[in-house]
Amino acid sequence: MEFTFYCKPFEELNNFEVYHLLALRQLVFAVEQQCIYLDPDGKDLNAYHVLGYDTEGKLIACARLLHDPKWPGYASFGRIISHPNVRGKGAGRALLNFVMVQMATLFPNEPIRIGAQSYLLQYYQAVGFQRIGAEYLEDGIPHCDMVKVNSLPTAG
Repeated sequence: MEFTFYCKPFEELNNFEVYHLLALRQLVFAVEQQCIYLDPDGKDLNAYHVLGYDTEGKLIACARLLHDPKWPGYASFGRIISHPNVRGKGAGRALLNFVMVQMATLFPNEPIRIGAQSYLLQYYQAVGFQRIGAEYLEDGIPHCDMVKVNSLPTAG
């Protein structure tokens, strides 16, 4: 399957992009994972947003890149998801690879810290993240913090 990714600051997103972005996040977080919380938390306004599309122009993946106030001195990303219909087809890996290039471009040489769902540890370890600290619950789902040195990926 083929995917196309874009990265834009919030103020450059159009109404349709914002609508589809929030709809995808609600599909995954509220409906699928049953995490009931106010998704528009104010952080979107100062973040960059990665939007991934399939060949038919449907939004199939997204992520939010930012400086999260809870982790001073780190760049971060979150709200990273792929649509249930494209899981197992390479969308998640393609999204993470694109996110890593964008992080190195937007936040050069800044370490990255994320709060990862625990079942995704290996997914993030594959691109150089290391677990730090103990596991904790967030919205009833086990998470752990992870960090990574931020640099452009090398061919290998």
